Amino acid sequence: MTLLSGGDNVIKYLLFIFNFLFVITGIILLSIGLAVQGAFFSYEHLLEDRFFAIPAFLIAIGIIIFIIAFFGCYGAIRENYCMVLTFSILLVLVFILELAAGISGYVLRNETEALLERSLRDSMQDFVNNNPAATGTTGLWDAIQQKYECCGVHNSTDWTQVANNTEKKLLPMSCCEIPQGQMGPFECTDARLGDRAQGCLSGFSSYIMAHAVSLGAAGIAICIIQFIGIFFACYLARQIKNKQGGHSGF
Repeated sequence: MTLLSGGDNVIKYLLFIFNFLFVITGIILLSIGLAVQGAFFSYEHLLEDRFFAIPAFLIAIGIIIFIIAFFGCYGAIRENYCMVLTFSILLVLVFILELAAGISGYVLRNETEALLERSLRDSMQDFVNNNPAATGTTGLWDAIQQKYECCGVHNSTDWTQVANNTEKKLLPMSCCEIPQGQMGPFECTDARLGDRAQGCLSGFSSYIMAHAVSLGAAGIAICIIQFIGIFFACYLARQIKNKQGGHSGF
């Protein structure tokens, strides 16, 4: 026999429907976290651990959401005060975690360019020295310069300064676009850069920054949605307790 009035039953079933939406938000968090982590993984040798911490955090929250949804669904249908109250508390905790992840994403966005500049400059010496222990880094430099059609951090002179090459001013081959049909040796110099004279920091940091923003936006947007669920859960728990002869407050 139901303990709640008709109006309260509406709240109960709205909470049940919200739990379905809650699970969908968990799937969204998992998807965004996995997608961003996959995008960052391609540049793991150049990115600090904090770039991977936030997407991993969202993935963990997404998994936790599936567990929490059980308390909400079962408690709402069975009109179980303890289950609904547990769901409310857990929902508040998830709300705080998501808000923290969202803020961290926006903070990371603001620090991205400075962090990447330092990482790129530190890795240039490994490229120039062809350090066997840093083959991943040297390969990434080629990939970045080819993808973003750029050269160096701010411009091509970054390479000549690191290599201390002031005579021929030779640059990595990935800075230049080798002409089709080229036969014999090819040397990449400033004169052959063309449109690739600009540095890589701007384009590369914009790419990483966009993913950091998506993490922040996902966390904060879903927080807003879940705030409604917190209201439904708290109201339902209070009504169940009142109908069972408890006090009017928690």
